[in-house]
Amino acid sequence: MDKKKIYIAGFDVFLTNAQEDLDIKKRLCEDYSFEGLIPFDANVDFTQSNDKIRKDIYEENIKMIQESDIIIANMNNFRHNEVDSGTVFEIGYAVALNKEVFIYSKDNRTVIEKTKEYDSNVYEKEGIFYDQNDLIIEGFGAQFNIMINESAHFIHGEFEDVLKVL
Repeated sequence: MDKKKIYIAGFDVFLTNAQEDLDIKKRLCEDYSFEGLIPFDANVDFTQSNDKIRKDIYEENIKMIQESDIIIANMNNFRHNEVDSGTVFEIGYAVALNKEVFIYSKDNRTVIEKTKEYDSNVYEKEGIFYDQNDLIIEGFGAQFNIMINESAHFIHGEFEDVLKVL
């Protein structure tokens, strides 16, 4: 029987040790009897124009998501208190394809709690929280925007913690 394929999504590709980090995740997938797919598996010619490189990376990642059975997405903070927007897109795309999506983060705090860390002007009025721009902060007790939390299984922890529940 073929191993289920897991697309490994996240900002990990931007780490200074990205190849090493993602190779470890691929080996962990093997240890748990899965096949890990990473963006670096893409067949991209980096001698082309930037426009062509971007297009090829996009198309290759889309293809790997389509070929996968499961998506595991790193939802730890990427820049400041925001997650990687490319990862969010990959989650949405996978959900649209009816893939099973798991997200993980070491941070189990709610959106309100995380916003307070970066915005000292958060205030509450009649049970609703607002940020410094007077925009409502989602107050449903979720770790991320409800469109993410409700579309995926949230695991508080690391990549391997997701593999342990599969």
